[in-house]
Amino acid sequence: MQDTVQFTADGLRIAGTLHLPPDLRPGERRPAIVLLAGFGGTQRNSAVPADYLAARGYVALRFDHRGAGGSEGEHARVICLERVSDTRAALDYLATRPEVDAARIALLGSSFGAAVAIYTAGIDPRVAAVISLGGWGDGARKFRGQHATPEAWARFTNMLAEGKRHRERTGESLMVHRYDIVPIPPHLREHLGDDAIMAFPAETAQSMYDFRADDVVANIAPRPLLLVHAANDSVTPTSESIELFLRAQPPTELHLLADADHFLFSNPNSAEARLIADWLARYFPVAAVAPA
Repeated sequence: MQDTVQFTADGLRIAGTLHLPPDLRPGERRPAIVLLAGFGGTQRNSAVPADYLAARGYVALRFDHRGAGGSEGEHARVICLERVSDTRAALDYLATRPEVDAARIALLGSSFGAAVAIYTAGIDPRVAAVISLGGWGDGARKFRGQHATPEAWARFTNMLAEGKRHRERTGESLMVHRYDIVPIPPHLREHLGDDAIMAFPAETAQSMYDFRADDVVANIAPRPLLLVHAANDSVTPTSESIELFLRAQPPTELHLLADADHFLFSNPNSAEARLIADWLARYFPVAAVAPA
C-alpha cells in the first residue's frame, strides 16, 4: 500500500512515496515516520525500508530532497539548512494527510539525514521522536576525523578555500567529487545507490562544515531520541554520536554496534532492525486514532 505523492518546499516540487500500514482502516489515523536518506542519496536509499515500518503499523514517508531524484531544484546542490526546510515541509504535508496523527510524526535519518533529523527536531517542536543512524553533530569536527592526516586535512581545507575563490572569480560553483568531501572505503561503496550523486558544489562541503546539530540536540527533550552508531565506523567517526549523547537530555539512548559499519540496516532480521523495532515499541508505539 503505497502512493506517489508530492509537496512543496520553498516553492519547489518535492517528490515522495507514502507507505500505508496494511491494516489501516478507513478514517483511522496512525503515527508517521519520515525517512531521511544519507549524503547524496535519494528516496530509494533510505536506510530503513519504508515497508518495514508500514508493516509495523506506521505511515512512512520517503522523499527526494530538492536537487535530487524526481524533485525540483538545482541538481546536486545539497545545503544542510535547505534540507532542514525540506524536512519541515514534509511535516507540513503529513499533517494534512487523513491517515496521519499529526501530533505523532517522527524522523528517522541515516548519516547526513540523521544530522538533519536531529537539527530539525531541535528547532521544530512538531517532531515527536527521532532516530539517528550513524549521524553527526559538528561538521568541522566530523570532517577533521574523516580527513585525519595533516596532508588529508590540508587538501580538504584547501578545497574549501578554492571553492570560495572559484565562486568569486567565475560566479559558478566548483564541483567536487563526493569522496573528496566524505571518504568512503572501497569495500563499502557498493552500498551507494546507482542513483547516488557523485559530484557536488564546494558550497555543499562548506554547509556541512558549518552545520552543528550539537547546538540544538538538547532541545529535543522530553521527546525521545535514539542514537545508533557502528562502534568502529569507517565513514562517520563514532565519536560524533557519543558527543551528541553527551549534549542530549533524557530520554536519550545511545547504542554502539560492534559487528557493523556505517551502512547499518542490512536486512529486516538484523540486530539493527530489532533494536529499532524494540525502541519504537517503547517510545513511539503504534496507537491508532479511531475513525470519528
